[in-house]
Amino acid sequence: MSLWYCSVCHSEFSTKEKPSVCDTCQSDERMIMDAMEKPHTLDAVRDAARKKMKGICAAYPSCDGNFDKICQKEAYGKPIGLGGAGSGQSFRANGIALADIRLNMSVVGDHFEPDTKCSFLGLDLDFPVLASSTAGAEKYNDAIDETAFCKSVLLGSKEAGTIGLRGDTWFYTLENHPSLRAMKGCDGYGIPIFKPRDQDVLKQLIETAESYGCRGVGIDLDGAGSTIMARHGQPVFKKSVKDIEELVRFSSLPFIAKGIMRPDEAQKCVDAGVSVIAVSNHGGRVLDATPGTAQVLPLIREQVGPSVTITVDGGVRTGYDVLKMLALGADVVLLGRDIIRAAVGGGALGVRLHLEHIQSTLKKAMFMTGTKRIEMADSTILF
Repeated sequence: MSLWYCSVCHSEFSTKEKPSVCDTCQSDERMIMDAMEKPHTLDAVRDAARKKMKGICAAYPSCDGNFDKICQKEAYGKPIGLGGAGSGQSFRANGIALADIRLNMSVVGDHFEPDTKCSFLGLDLDFPVLASSTAGAEKYNDAIDETAFCKSVLLGSKEAGTIGLRGDTWFYTLENHPSLRAMKGCDGYGIPIFKPRDQDVLKQLIETAESYGCRGVGIDLDGAGSTIMARHGQPVFKKSVKDIEELVRFSSLPFIAKGIMRPDEAQKCVDAGVSVIAVSNHGGRVLDATPGTAQVLPLIREQVGPSVTITVDGGVRTGYDVLKMLALGADVVLLGRDIIRAAVGGGALGVRLHLEHIQSTLKKAMFMTGTKRIEMADSTILF
């Protein structure tokens, strides 16, 4: 008999042969491993992801969208994979914008233990980092089942003391929506972000999210640039202020407007009643040659004022990057590509290990800049 481990729900079971499915969470054999080979480090998780995503992503130490990376080689009509649109300028701009910001080191003062706790949409979280609304990992070498991917992100985030957003893509439908199915299995502990589909379709998706007890809903406004949706019979649309107002009024949940890169459009969304402005250029995947999100974030914060909740993603790879984004005006910071790699390489366990690593480096950054609490992060800690 051998001992087997499910990396999604952490169940262990003894059988002679490797099980084809986990009896507890129904994840398939891709998420089941020899219990003796369970990864205990983030390096092991990333090594596993590198093997499973060969040709798609090499889990480089620096995920920057440069031309020497597998993901960013010119695709010539092939699927974008994990790369950026066009020449990848927007992908690279996210990382460059963060790299150009310096932290102001502080070493004189009372000793303290940084407090990373925060609140988001009424939820008390251990630290202000969320899994972003990625989707489609199933299509990366068939390395992971899509529902198992979504469950891994949601469960791993919860185990780390935070919450995960879940996305939407071309093979998700009203009848078969892996993000929502995973949220149902996690008692609604998650936040779905839908592509900007037809208004009536969105209302049905929102109703389902509400019935599952989800903590919020949102629209991936920048997903209007997703051509693959239309190619598969699921057209997406730019949304007017009137459209956004209609959805905000329709939903009983806090509403997130994702994909905002302009202060004037952030203000329009606030005026439409959204609860959260999500600053994002879709990881550089929908329009080439945009600025990095760290460049526009302070401008958007200045426009909407201190009372509006703002999230940001784009090029964030470490806890040091998280602190920079907080100092620039974000309330919460989102991680995308790294969470995909973590889930593929180690399921919920991998996601938890990655998020715990981010929290650890965030604490280090806070300590070395004299930032005792999250709400103290502001421009004074930037050089």
